[in-house]
Amino acid sequence: MGSSVEMESVDLVIVGAGWSGLSALKTYHEVHPTARILLLDSATTIGGVWAAHRLYKGLKSNNMLGTYEYSDFPMDSATFGVKPGEHIPGHVLHQYLNAYKDRKVVIYGGTKSAWDAVHTAATSGANVTWIIRSTGHGPTWMSPPYVTPLKRWFEKLLTTRLLTWFSPCIWGDADGCSGIRWFLHSTWLGRKIVNAFWAVLTNDLLTLNNYDGHEETKKLKPWISPFWVASGLSILNYETDFYSLIREGKVRVVIDEIMELTEDGGISLGDSGEVVQSEGLICATGWEATPNMEFRPAEIERDLGFPWAEDYLATPMVKRADQEILTRFPKLRESLSVGVNAKEDYRPLAKGAPATAKHPFRLVRFMVPAAFMKERSVAVLGTPMTVNTPLIAQVQALWVAAFMGDGMGVKARETCPEELKKGLLTEGEVDGDVVWEMALHTQFGKYRCPGGFGKRNLDTVFDTLPYIDLLLQDLGLDWRRKGSLKWLEPYGMEDYKGLVEEWLK
Repeated sequence: MGSSVEMESVDLVIVGAGWSGLSALKTYHEVHPTARILLLDSATTIGGVWAAHRLYKGLKSNNMLGTYEYSDFPMDSATFGVKPGEHIPGHVLHQYLNAYKDRKVVIYGGTKSAWDAVHTAATSGANVTWIIRSTGHGPTWMSPPYVTPLKRWFEKLLTTRLLTWFSPCIWGDADGCSGIRWFLHSTWLGRKIVNAFWAVLTNDLLTLNNYDGHEETKKLKPWISPFWVASGLSILNYETDFYSLIREGKVRVVIDEIMELTEDGGISLGDSGEVVQSEGLICATGWEATPNMEFRPAEIERDLGFPWAEDYLATPMVKRADQEILTRFPKLRESLSVGVNAKEDYRPLAKGAPATAKHPFRLVRFMVPAAFMKERSVAVLGTPMTVNTPLIAQVQALWVAAFMGDGMGVKARETCPEELKKGLLTEGEVDGDVVWEMALHTQFGKYRCPGGFGKRNLDTVFDTLPYIDLLLQDLGLDWRRKGSLKWLEPYGMEDYKGLVEEWLK
């Protein structure tokens, strides 16, 4: 019986792992980052004439320090122990060439920016240790651009009205389907259907990412259901298979805490006690959560509804809003169940995190501080966290332009309980129903998106479309935007073309 030989297909073969071979490998990889390259050498170690088996006691280069190195990887005295004016020992050159092969980088963080940094470093030839905080959010949810067996464009699913019904939403009735939403979120059978929808969505994401296909990729399995995450879900927008970098050993995933950076390039970890050696540390840990602008007088920050200031809303109103939200949407009473990689005491956005806040932004329609509703002089744009940023931005811009020009009022859909109107509304700057509705809207995110930034911002995915509906109805514009298939067809930017012209008419 003849034997078959399994052939490996590559784009380039480099023969020889000395100075020229290593430089060719590194350069070709920089120019063609997606190419598959095979480096061959008859020796068991790299280095060419400086390979381990060719070294002997007293061997030195003819070159002195500074003249026998790659331009992008200087041979510094602190690391390699060679002083200026000294010839380079053979074992040091072998060490140097191995270090050039094994450029070590540590990436710290689990959000999309960390994934991007890992991909860039690993495809540039670095040996990556990816550290995800054991006390943080865990790795973010990632999705391919196309999902389900039918290969549907993921972003389009988020703006398909039929699918938005499966997300509990306090302003959801703005889409004209209050009966359907009530059934899905307020009845036993409806909640079973909603749970089934999210189970299918979750399973699809888990299957497409194939986390359990490798021991290292298992560590990237998110810690909580995508139901609780909202805009924290990101897209695998890489030209090559991201997970292949992990399966091939170019990336090592570690769930741990960084405790200390040592002078010799070591990174001490708290849970395992391991010290990771690295030539570079990239902290993909987020952004500054508060502006560097100072507002005067300081007490005005409360009236502006800022989350780091004293709450504009009275405590009884906040508590009543909490009760109302949980009564309407029983699913939001559920406690978060966490994955195997999370600690038992895991809590998303812990109290000590920099992005925490005393309360959410207190803004009517997520734009206008209630204290300035009558004055119409202040609006805050851009606080929503969403995958539909351009759509929300342009509709908010028109809403603010109309509101500040006295061309539009705000009529609340909610009715404030009588007992809250009696002295609990702060100074009566605005209609009580509007303040009550603001309380419901802004407090809602605390329960809807605890795995994201719902405690602070409007954090939305499936709830974007009914929010746009609400703003368009304030403006007196047609919110449906489509014909008979408006429930099944995804909404896109093209459906909102000419909004300004419509309103000016």
